[in-house]
Amino acid sequence: MENNFVKRCIEDGGSIHPLLIPAQVTSGTGLMNPSILIDEGKILVNLRHVNYTFYHSEKKLYQHPWGPLIYIHPEDDLHLRTWNYYCELDEDLNIAKFAKTNTEAHDKEPLWDFVGLEDARLVRWDGKLYQTGVRRDTTTNGQGRMELSEIEIVNNKVKEINRYRIEAPNDPESYCEKNWMPILDRPFQYVKWTNPTEVVEVYPEEGTSKTISLGEHTPMLGDIRGGSQVIPFGEYYIACTHEVDLFNDVLGRKDGKYFHRFIVWDENWNIHSYSDKFYFMDGQVEFCVGMAEYGDFYLLTFGFTDNAAFTLKAPKNTVANFITNKLR
Repeated sequence: MENNFVKRCIEDGGSIHPLLIPAQVTSGTGLMNPSILIDEGKILVNLRHVNYTFYHSEKKLYQHPWGPLIYIHPEDDLHLRTWNYYCELDEDLNIAKFAKTNTEAHDKEPLWDFVGLEDARLVRWDGKLYQTGVRRDTTTNGQGRMELSEIEIVNNKVKEINRYRIEAPNDPESYCEKNWMPILDRPFQYVKWTNPTEVVEVYPEEGTSKTISLGEHTPMLGDIRGGSQVIPFGEYYIACTHEVDLFNDVLGRKDGKYFHRFIVWDENWNIHSYSDKFYFMDGQVEFCVGMAEYGDFYLLTFGFTDNAAFTLKAPKNTVANFITNKLR
């Protein structure tokens, strides 16, 4: 287990950059789980903003009376709400421009407590720019489905112009489909699940999907879920994935830890190699939803305890040397 991958990258010539929007815009609540995309010469980021403050008792030193993992939300609003900000970064990886995505044309009264498009990855497919994440507010039981939100940028304003909800390929009754990883150079294809690797193709206009590749389970890797976009890695593909260990403390209260790995696939979507588990900054609740190639570096965007967002500029050699476990 690597407890601080950020430190390793900095020691090798990389850097870490906070993603900040003024508190007077966000009311000071959490910025988290950013996604990054190099698009037409620009460095784009989708930055998630939530209306709550998340508290997790790291190292179990200072627990809240309600438990080690809690959401503190406004007293007059029991919903956990998400808004998305479109950002452009400068060469120093600071936010140079930002605008809240206007979703009013497609919003409806929420039917569930979690509201908004969560953990949206950025992707451009067939010339159109999308935020693609999970929405859970359209049913009374919080059933989650991946959505494609097509956005348009005009005069520094960002507007959602189309919204497509995608049904799962094999089980219409599945409860929460989320964290599908869009494959950047394969339009409308995702790695839906990592182990065993399941690749799906989606049909936005129909709201359907189908499995186009399903591999074998690799026992030593366990239950690996989605994370960043899937990007080319030489003749292979790579993504930053996550694993979650959810459990209860001695009093039966919810707790959890999130780990990450790099997974490398060959052209047939067989897992070729993988890294050991790691934390970005030794935090037990971290989440990565963005990865992009940037010269001699990879840019990895991640959230830290739902309260902070960062871009890690990781040297390519550091990432390659960290992937030490080979299956093929």
